[in-house]
Amino acid sequence: MADPKFEIQMLHDRVMVKVERELEERRSSAGIVIPATVKMANRLVWGEVSGAGANVRSVKPGDKVLFNPEDQYEVEVQGQLYLVLRERDLHAVATQQTDHGTGLYL
Repeated sequence: MADPKFEIQMLHDRVMVKVERELEERRSSAGIVIPATVKMANRLVWGEVSGAGANVRSVKPGDKVLFNPEDQYEVEVQGQLYLVLRERDLHAVATQQTDHGTGLYL
């Protein structure tokens, strides 16, 4: 008999974010190679919202969000790594529909 499947629903003000881990080396804007083993202090990363609780007001699934990946809760679902954080821990949201923004685009 097959195991039942459960749909994940985020609670309260929690947001589940899918993170793309940088496993390869990077290049700076000047062309300098930065190895994958170098840890950059206080670096914010972008991720995609996979789920949002009922009390989340500013983001929805599919939005790109900017946040600090340190000190967050990690969870693995079907081999994919996700972070669970509060909406207030997000620094920015990139969405196709906005009323006011920075004028910068991803």
